[in-house]
Amino acid sequence: MSRVNRPVSTRQAWWLLAGALAAALPLVQQVPVWLAAAAAAAFAWRAALTWRQWHLPPRWLLVLLVIAGTAGVVMQYRSIVGRTPGIALLVVFLALKLLELRAARDAIVTALLCYFLVLGQFLFTQTIPTALLSCLTVLITTATMLAASDDRPAPLLQLRRAALMLAQAMPFMLLLFILFPRVQGPLWGLPQDRYTATSGISETMSPGSIAQLSQSDAIAFRVQFAGQVPPQSQLYWRGPVMPAFDGRTWSIRQILAAYSELPYAVQGEPIDYDLTLEPNGKFWLFALEMPGSLPPDGALTSDYQPISRQIVRNRLRYTQRAYPASQAGIDESRAMLRESLALPSGGNPRTRALGAEWRNRHGDDGAAILATAQDFFNRQLLIYTLNPPLLGPDMVDEFLFESKRGFCEHFAAAFVYALRAAGVPARVVAGYQGGEVNPVDGYLEVRQYDAHAWTEAWIAGRGWVRIDPTAISAPSRINSNLAAAVPAGEALPFLARTDLAWVRELRYRLDAVTNGWNQWVLGYNPQKQRDFLSSLGFGEPDWRSMTAALAVLCGFVLLGLTAWVLRNRRRTDPAFAAWRRFTGRLAARGTVWRNWEGPLAFAERAAAASPAHATAIRDIAALYARLRYAPAPRREDLERLRRQVADFRP
Repeated sequence: MSRVNRPVSTRQAWWLLAGALAAALPLVQQVPVWLAAAAAAAFAWRAALTWRQWHLPPRWLLVLLVIAGTAGVVMQYRSIVGRTPGIALLVVFLALKLLELRAARDAIVTALLCYFLVLGQFLFTQTIPTALLSCLTVLITTATMLAASDDRPAPLLQLRRAALMLAQAMPFMLLLFILFPRVQGPLWGLPQDRYTATSGISETMSPGSIAQLSQSDAIAFRVQFAGQVPPQSQLYWRGPVMPAFDGRTWSIRQILAAYSELPYAVQGEPIDYDLTLEPNGKFWLFALEMPGSLPPDGALTSDYQPISRQIVRNRLRYTQRAYPASQAGIDESRAMLRESLALPSGGNPRTRALGAEWRNRHGDDGAAILATAQDFFNRQLLIYTLNPPLLGPDMVDEFLFESKRGFCEHFAAAFVYALRAAGVPARVVAGYQGGEVNPVDGYLEVRQYDAHAWTEAWIAGRGWVRIDPTAISAPSRINSNLAAAVPAGEALPFLARTDLAWVRELRYRLDAVTNGWNQWVLGYNPQKQRDFLSSLGFGEPDWRSMTAALAVLCGFVLLGLTAWVLRNRRRTDPAFAAWRRFTGRLAARGTVWRNWEGPLAFAERAAAASPAHATAIRDIAALYARLRYAPAPRREDLERLRRQVADFRP
């Protein structure tokens, strides 16, 4: 019987079931409930077949199950092409393959399916826990492959052998990762058929929208400054600009054109930094005001909103230079100014009257109206809160004159409305404000609870001027953080709390590790590879030099591993080596030695199976036992054992 047609033993079946479970369990949350339940039923069925030693199901039944599973995937996703339907189909095949484990080649196919599903985990998430779980799955699957060849070693010994093999492969993996020419794009790039929901600032803003976002402590982006971190009050990360207002919701304007070059002259001292943006499912990017450069494949809208030409679905890193002192929009178009003056036909009569009074007092002097508006907000004693009350149709009037409680979107919306009522062009800008420096790695971490909204007003001769009405009533929000600004007793995001020092220290370290993983593993792109290799003295590496270096270094690693194997082989007990040759010859005739079995007991069993060679078998076993267990074995016994094993030809 050939090796590939050898029947699958009970121990091998248990190993294959363990490998399949390890590969499929991490993907349970990515497949529909019915498929997860069906796969679990197939695994339980396979376990029962192995435990009870029942016959495998007939092939016609398996064919029907394959057809049913494939049809279910097609009905669920309307396709079998793509990330999620492809993985679902592989789970179906793996679960059903366990039910037809008859020969060794079935075991090998099952193990290879497990390896492929390990790769499938990275198509959904590439976090450190995913990587660690994948390493465990690969270890179990490799032990399964070893068991498919030889199931005699105990489970712990199989796992140890698998771990040793993977450790030997580790240097090659590192060399391939560092030197293999990279392609542009994410580490696990794939045309995605379904995108998971991403949190972040949206294209609209209504009362309470940013307040809800402030309850999330998810990372929005990380920043590494080339020099000293600017003061908290200067960290305005510009995002979507919202000039359109329908009476309740502010929204972005339609992007008709975008600048490939800066539409304003930069002024003042620059601020250089690298920003690593988490996926947000939108086109826009975030940058300090005002950007002095554009990211690769990026542009700037007519209202100076940095955007990407493609939706940000993967982590994106770009280098920026900001000029906070720059003036933009001094020669703004009439259409843009008209859009920034538009108000709904009715509503908020008290704020309209207030704006008209400012207009009558100061005429066309936008700077004077702006100063008056700031003074008015300061005198209103507005309260910054994460739990603003619900507002009716005249929400600006209710906020300014009745409840006087709101979050940043209430302040920004009311300020813009009042300025427009006074004839001053104004608009809402959404983004993030501030951030927190991680003392472990020095990166500034900007989280979703740092989401913020502020105001821009157009003043003749100055262009667009940033005014943050939140800073007028709650300056601690801008100068410090969210926790310092809200009233005592209000619920804060867990990571924004300042009363749990040990949690903050733990968070700093975990975030630093995660950031290092993102920057040096997931973010190891062609540019970072060139920079790293240049720092090692490769000059300007190209694919030819990297391939040559990869071949040479892999050759050295292979030589080192070969020397290590030969050194360990010389240490092998010569008596045991002769015994293994002897038992191997008997195994070829169907009598397999088990590593827990004593030599004399095995000799009796082998002699009974091969009576014609009983004397030779017993003599060899006795010699081996004397060499292994005698207090002072004789060297001539070893030579005699070698001769008898060499002459033994069953």
